[in-house]
Amino acid sequence: MTSRKKVQNTHMSEKLRELHGSLIEIVSVMNRPQRDEQMVREAGISLDRALFPLLVTVERLGPIGVVELADRAGRDYTTVSRQVAKLESLDLIERRGSAADRRVREAVISAKGKAMTDRIDAAREKIGRAIFESWDEHDFNELVRLMRKFAQDIGGDIDKGAEKPRELGG
Repeated sequence: MTSRKKVQNTHMSEKLRELHGSLIEIVSVMNRPQRDEQMVREAGISLDRALFPLLVTVERLGPIGVVELADRAGRDYTTVSRQVAKLESLDLIERRGSAADRRVREAVISAKGKAMTDRIDAAREKIGRAIFESWDEHDFNELVRLMRKFAQDIGGDIDKGAEKPRELGG
């Protein structure tokens, strides 16, 4: 039976450092240009490597505004705006007014873009199956469950849990 005890402070400090190192390694691998090129090649599509992650993000999270898309991609707003215009000119996305704020134009996936991301998903599955072929099914399921839990928790308020500095002189 799994223990429900809270992680002890000393142990947690050590494991948080290890977790952080693992996350840096994962993000570094995922951010490598060769990784996107491999995915595009495996999917049998023709798409500029810089546009690839934006297209996938629009498909997964759309409708999405350019400001949020730029923030999530860690890129400059003006750069992402130009790249979104390029995706629109390729008929991979469409832009429309936001239902919540008519001043905001949001990107949504088009039928052509969805067909492309479906091919990317098939390529990602093929690559993923190769990575996890030696994993025990239980371990794989636990990884998926815990990554989902972690993604939900880390996606919350960025200031949550951070100590607020006390005002001086007060």
